[in-house]
Amino acid sequence: DLRTNLNKDCNLEILTFEDDGGKWTFRHTGAHILAQAVKNLYPDVKLAIGPAIQTGFYYDFDIDKHFTEEDLAKIEAEMKKIVKAKYDLETFTLSKEEALKLMKDEPYKIELINDLPDGEIIRFYKQGDFVDLCAGPHLLNTKSLEAFKLLSTAGAYWKGSEKNKMLCRIYGTAFSKKADLKTYLDRIEEAKKRDHRKLGKELELFVIMDEGPGFPFFLPKGMVLRNNLINYWRELHQKAGYKEISTPIILNKELWLTSGHWEHYRENMYTTIIDEMDFAVKPMNCPGCMLVYKSKLHSYKDFPLRMGELGLVHRHELSGALHGLMRVRNFTQDDAHIFMLPTQIKPEIENIMKLIDEVYNAFGFKYRVEISTKPEDSIGEEEVWETATQSLIDAMTELGYDYKINEGDGAFYGPKIDIKLEDSLGRTWQCGTIQLDFQLPDRFDLEYIGSDGERHRPVMIHRVVFGSIERFIGILTEHFAGAFPTWLAPVAVKVLPISDKYMDYADSVVKQLNEKGVTAEADYRTEKIGYKIREARMERVPYIVVVGIEEQENTSVSVRSRQKGEEGSFPLNEFIDRVSSEIKTKFNYHTNITNEFSKNVPVQ
Repeated sequence: DLRTNLNKDCNLEILTFEDDGGKWTFRHTGAHILAQAVKNLYPDVKLAIGPAIQTGFYYDFDIDKHFTEEDLAKIEAEMKKIVKAKYDLETFTLSKEEALKLMKDEPYKIELINDLPDGEIIRFYKQGDFVDLCAGPHLLNTKSLEAFKLLSTAGAYWKGSEKNKMLCRIYGTAFSKKADLKTYLDRIEEAKKRDHRKLGKELELFVIMDEGPGFPFFLPKGMVLRNNLINYWRELHQKAGYKEISTPIILNKELWLTSGHWEHYRENMYTTIIDEMDFAVKPMNCPGCMLVYKSKLHSYKDFPLRMGELGLVHRHELSGALHGLMRVRNFTQDDAHIFMLPTQIKPEIENIMKLIDEVYNAFGFKYRVEISTKPEDSIGEEEVWETATQSLIDAMTELGYDYKINEGDGAFYGPKIDIKLEDSLGRTWQCGTIQLDFQLPDRFDLEYIGSDGERHRPVMIHRVVFGSIERFIGILTEHFAGAFPTWLAPVAVKVLPISDKYMDYADSVVKQLNEKGVTAEADYRTEKIGYKIREARMERVPYIVVVGIEEQENTSVSVRSRQKGEEGSFPLNEFIDRVSSEIKTKFNYHTNITNEFSKNVPVQ
């Protein structure tokens, strides 16, 4: 076809919106059109940066006002004028001296230019009378950007530092087709209904209080949900041969100097002084696990040695970045560290991928694999990094997984495999991680006795499946819209007596369900049964059972399920067996139904 021939004959790469690069270029042009529109309407505004992002684009502005919904509507109208004007996007380059002269009235652009090395040729893009500092690339003409929408505003520190001025950020998105834009906007509206912060309050799962910004409080129903998830984790890991450990929350500075966190992660750590010595609240579980390993001498016969930990960690986040359970300052990480021989790397990664596959399938998630390589801020020799990275690539290739390379996105101590799951709204979330770490075993001088009787250094894999228990609960809440599977639900069965006469029987039903491991509660309020049913449905419980004289006399229950609606009367013991079986088998009917928003969703 034309695209293939051009690629081959002209040595050009022709991108479309279906390509990641094409999508980025398309939306980056949207950011420039946004900046031009804001500059047209507010000539005194100062421009900062405006990149494309996964879901669209944004631009940061220094302006003495907060943009309102009315302002966004005006800016959108001005953007449409720019699109209609069909401006060509022309590029040109200047020397650093010329660039500084051109941008003399734009302090943020001047700072960016001054950050560049001397002798750098600096690129600009021009559309109409608007010029912006930019490396590109861009669309050829503004006319292509017809399907766009401004979504929201937020505060953002210049260069991400709270020491700098707070700027006003406008977010937007753009698609190549208006139909895809409409579908995406519909999905956003659905996501608002599913917002875990909203549902968390309505379903009484968790709260974030002013006394602890970024530190979630789990309520009784939230703790049932959390414990169900943790029990599932423990059940899986016990079957997979993991030994659970627990390490202290606070450890001394010497440990963090050894691990490298004090040098490379200090700004995200909370510290304190105990007995006139520096200590830190752990931001990661890894160093503690290294000490557990060193507590005894190991043999090669112990390998693979799998240690799992549900460890509470604390990491400082800027207040503006906090977001419900998705971005917090303390969370429980489902860590595991696997110590092994070099020959065991591939089979262990295979075992981990099988575990991840089982977990994500249980919740109805699709997922994709990405390999993240050495970042700029890292520790260790280049040769070790190359060996570790190639080991991950070889393992994924041999196991038949398609993967994408994320250059420079690894942890500071090792490359990693990132597992990005897709929820029922088509959104992607970074959860599972497999990190091959040659650094920490070396820094902590870990050893084992080999078959030759000599001491050797073990290979270590650090991995998580959920990532953060708190964040995973937030993702599940939105994925299921609060309608959790029976085995996970905070309340599996709601028992509703028709009147006060049947409270004792309702109490008996609840008791028998609880004895069989089914979380159940009764609504004893003196309200009409129709009102109680509506209230129970709002709580999204999997089962509602109504009891009255007939049910009491026949030891039965009248069942309404979330899946089928009104089902009629069942013997109590038969109903208990049914629900118990759902919980035992982790049955998830969500994986057997199609969500309208998971079909034909345009790529973000």
